[in-house]
Amino acid sequence: MASLKPLQALLGMGSMADFQQNKKLVLDYYAELDAASPNDLAATIEAYAGKNYFWRGLHPFNEISDPQEVAERFWKPFRKAFTSIQRRPDVFMAGNNVIEDVGGTWVCCMGHMLGLFDEDWLGIPSTGKMAFLRFVEFHKIDSGIIEQTALFFDIPSVMRQAGVNPFPAETGAWFLTPGPKTHDGLLYDEQDPDETGKTMDLIHRMIDDLTSSGMESPKNELAATWHQDMIWFGPTGIGAAYTIPRYQEQHQGPFRSGLDEIVFNGHKCRFSEGNYGGFFGWPNLTMKPSGGFMGFPATAGTADMRVVDIYRRDGDFLAENWIFIDLLYFYYQQGVDILARMKSICRT
Repeated sequence: MASLKPLQALLGMGSMADFQQNKKLVLDYYAELDAASPNDLAATIEAYAGKNYFWRGLHPFNEISDPQEVAERFWKPFRKAFTSIQRRPDVFMAGNNVIEDVGGTWVCCMGHMLGLFDEDWLGIPSTGKMAFLRFVEFHKIDSGIIEQTALFFDIPSVMRQAGVNPFPAETGAWFLTPGPKTHDGLLYDEQDPDETGKTMDLIHRMIDDLTSSGMESPKNELAATWHQDMIWFGPTGIGAAYTIPRYQEQHQGPFRSGLDEIVFNGHKCRFSEGNYGGFFGWPNLTMKPSGGFMGFPATAGTADMRVVDIYRRDGDFLAENWIFIDLLYFYYQQGVDILARMKSICRT
């Protein structure tokens, strides 16, 4: 498991001016990328990321280490399928990575990409109507270059919007996920470093509690770091839950009863800014599906989960939590190709 930088060292690593510079770099990158023609996408990525760019995307894209290939495999097909794209962020923040093995200053953006779903994408049938791709993106920045990107996106949500439900045993609620209740997640300005530290401390406490209990999350443990009215915005296929008791009933209970031998692998990136913070792993967890989780049977081997958590802190508690899980990859490791199953359903 990766080691953590001491919090005081973390807060002294990069100045707020560095954060502001890096935020501007990412905002400029988004403006140029979103305006670029299909033929200019690769050149735009390379201008900001260089030729040694390392990109992580969810299944079936996975890891790509060439800007041209990122454009060809992900951005061009996506932009062809979704026209008149709008990027609609809900959370935007920067900070120093506390994971010592990886380190660096990172910028994170979470929200939706809205477009007209005019052509099929990954076999998902187009609707000719508005569609939202929920996403969260982490960028590692060094010397004015985007060295790494991890882009998580909710492909099953697009399936649902197209009328195809790949996960009929969803235990939470499904809807288009909103941003923060407080509408203050776009941290374009400098943030109070004391508030940043409080958020990171609270996230660390929550992670320590979770891992020390073997991922059990008993009610009294959650109540030490989570607001009683915590909203857990899970991915499509699991769904969202409101309040600690309903979270335990609608997600934590099914998760623990259907998955065994859970191992926490740590994170690649974890940071906070102001009242917001989050992390991603690659993978975060390894586990043995014992049967029943999301309606799927047991499997003989283990499977990895790639997960993102984004949090909003309210005072001494975490009040909102946005989750992304690469469920297509999780089930692909178990011999279940969700995209292939969907294509079969759509042909009948």
